[in-house]
Amino acid sequence: MANIIGAIASSHTPTIGFALDANKQQDAAWAPIFKAYEPVQQWLAEKKPDVMLVIYNDHVTSFFFDHYSAFSLGIGDSYHAADEGGGARKLPPIAGHTGLARHIGQSLMADEFDMSFFQDKGLDHGCFSPLSILWPHEQQWPGKIVPLQIGVLQFPVPSARRCFKLGQGLRRAIESYPEDLNVVLVATGGLSHQVHGERAGFNNTPWDHQFLDLFENDPDTLLNMTHADFARLGGWESAEVVMWMAMRGAMSAKLNCVHREYYLPSMTGIAVALYENAASTDTALNAAANEAHRAHIAHQTKGVEELPGTYPFTLETSVRAYRVNKYLHQLVDPAFRDQFRAAPEATYDAAGLTPQERDLINRRDWHGMIQYGVIFFLLEKLGAVVGVSNLHIYAAMRGQSLEDFQQTRNAPGALYSVGSSAAWDKK
Repeated sequence: MANIIGAIASSHTPTIGFALDANKQQDAAWAPIFKAYEPVQQWLAEKKPDVMLVIYNDHVTSFFFDHYSAFSLGIGDSYHAADEGGGARKLPPIAGHTGLARHIGQSLMADEFDMSFFQDKGLDHGCFSPLSILWPHEQQWPGKIVPLQIGVLQFPVPSARRCFKLGQGLRRAIESYPEDLNVVLVATGGLSHQVHGERAGFNNTPWDHQFLDLFENDPDTLLNMTHADFARLGGWESAEVVMWMAMRGAMSAKLNCVHREYYLPSMTGIAVALYENAASTDTALNAAANEAHRAHIAHQTKGVEELPGTYPFTLETSVRAYRVNKYLHQLVDPAFRDQFRAAPEATYDAAGLTPQERDLINRRDWHGMIQYGVIFFLLEKLGAVVGVSNLHIYAAMRGQSLEDFQQTRNAPGALYSVGSSAAWDKK
């Protein structure tokens, strides 16, 4: 099973990434930052974790307020540094561990956390600022990540207690993953800072140290605090430290603090801390519990494989068939529809579709596309564009003629589509 071998808490201010990229390691003002991270770098080099689960928040870079979720789990196979306005940092993309991510997503949903899932999004300084100082990355990264984005900018946002419970769910998910993996949790954010309004520049170093003490030894006190409490003591934006509570909930009640350091160079109190569980997990004793949890995860879809002609659109399918689904989704754009109608091969080239994917679309192989992993609701968009009704698609998937399928309906003459065209292609 997967094993949580430790946890890191780190501020994620862009100051860290700036100082690293600008080679400020020896400058008096910046050197304490790098010195503070050295023991954690050494620990990671010794432990060689397979995966880091990074709990962070996006800063209105890849996540905007047209759709803002409390808990968003990355399930993709690769992540790149996002462009936050001045050009993306020159960091290599980092691989995602899709298997562990899918398992965590299924587990958290089974535990009644209403997750959203993302892929193909850049990660901003909330993730890459600490990650770039923790792991070497000259050519490639030494491991994979699972990013967990928590929406803490648009209120209401999850409470400290809700994040702690999420962490408890993360532990159940990770420890019940059947593959042998060493996992490190990374909680990012804080500490005291405010970056807006007349209170901009507020810091409270005594509170930062008290927070670190409570986080390690008395987390219940922090769980009882409101966002207003965190804002009063640490500044409005410091309320993002609720993300630390997700990491704390995934660790044992008693922690061993391997390393802890704090420094305030500018706008944000920068802390880095390394923790290990005080008691190791007994895999033999937990085996039954993990098996029971895997059954709990699979409960809602148990038996679906016995349904003939049924192809659930799962997280695995979403990742595997992402390219072709993304391509077909573009058909909601009038300009892309015109390009598709005029020169489909050029649009295939631009999307990097495989020969199989192109062939499925060219032949309008509705059944084959479903089996390949295209979700039906993109098939009906394609049908609307090429003048094929939903009834044509249903019949083709059943291996029937349109006329035979219509006879199974109460309104056998009805044809309809999500499009506005009434000129159906009878082919």
